[in-house]
Amino acid sequence: MEANSLSDTSPDHWRPTRQLLILVGGKGTRLGTLTQNTPKPLMQIDENTVFLDHLIANFARQGFDDILLLAGHMAEQVSDRYDKRQILGASIRIVNEQQPAGTAGALAHASALLQDTFLLANGDTLFDVNVRHLEPVLAANSEAEGVIALRHVENAGRYGAVDIADGHVIAFREKDSHSTSGGLINAGIGLFRKSILSRITEIPSSLELDVYPRMVEENYLLGQEFSGYFIDIGLPETLEQARIDIPKLQKRPALFLDRDGVINEDRGYTFRVGDLKLIDGAIELIRLANDFGAFVIVVTNQAGVARGFYELSDVERFHREIENVLIRNGAFIDAFYVCPFHSEAIVPEYCHPDHPNRKPNPGMLIQALTDWPIDAAKSIMIGDKESDIIAAERAGIKALLFKGSSLADLRDFVSKQIARQ
Repeated sequence: MEANSLSDTSPDHWRPTRQLLILVGGKGTRLGTLTQNTPKPLMQIDENTVFLDHLIANFARQGFDDILLLAGHMAEQVSDRYDKRQILGASIRIVNEQQPAGTAGALAHASALLQDTFLLANGDTLFDVNVRHLEPVLAANSEAEGVIALRHVENAGRYGAVDIADGHVIAFREKDSHSTSGGLINAGIGLFRKSILSRITEIPSSLELDVYPRMVEENYLLGQEFSGYFIDIGLPETLEQARIDIPKLQKRPALFLDRDGVINEDRGYTFRVGDLKLIDGAIELIRLANDFGAFVIVVTNQAGVARGFYELSDVERFHREIENVLIRNGAFIDAFYVCPFHSEAIVPEYCHPDHPNRKPNPGMLIQALTDWPIDAAKSIMIGDKESDIIAAERAGIKALLFKGSSLADLRDFVSKQIARQ
């Protein structure tokens, strides 16, 4: 689905999902002595990070800014590391269950804090995919109460296979240690409506064993297959593999985009939400980069702030609406970099003869290269002005001048540039 205007994609009753719940309360018994004194999600990955650090960052960059960690076993360690922290703009809170209540019980315990829709993830699995794809799937089916992310694996018996038909989950198969056949599995991520709480009829109880099967019986659970990197750190050998793989996954290509004239139509100092109209192919190209695992970073000159036509808060509001449209269509932007400075400013604080962030100067791109683990050699900048191209080249980034009417024309070129090996 491609949508060009805000009204096409944001009906009054719909709000993009911003809340994430991560289940971090399990005991991790399969890891033996490794989890004797440390919760499984806090297993060390490298010298400076634990597994949950990477999980949170991967979701926060996709626009989930209200994160609840559903803790239990050794909850104080989770709280000490994360409570009230901010990570990539996301606020983190700890919800501590006093008695083991199962995964469904942990969700019920957080019921008073839940938004209308929320993402729910296991704290011991990493699935490196664009989870925003789940948003339009659930939005398109008003009767469904949730959609889970699925992954094809060679040995589905270890996890328990999932059967789907016409996008609906129709069966969960039990784990079978003797089975070596491939199949789809529940990858530990799901997008749900708050109405799932009505399915929790006893505590303790399990989402996987009690709640999901009830949803399947009434055809209320959807499934969406993905093919990204997946790992479950529940076994000593998979934890060791995660320690090898995850550090390598951090460095990604980036798709840098100018804003006015590339993402949205340039109407001259565009800042009103009502004036937002996306360039044809913008959603598709951004979603493509998301699906490739690349960062999507916007770098935009906003001289209208310096000239007094509007304020930075107006820019932020406009960007929030761009995000809303993208999320509704299964896409997202990792970060916006804004330069409000100009040599002819009437707002004194934004007056500067040649600010290093104002394109064609490369300051915003250089800052992004500092802030994010970007593979510059595989990145690309798309802009509609020579100043965009010059800024990118000064930052060591390949650039492409967009002068067409549809970004869809650039799909193949961008795909080849940002493909991860």
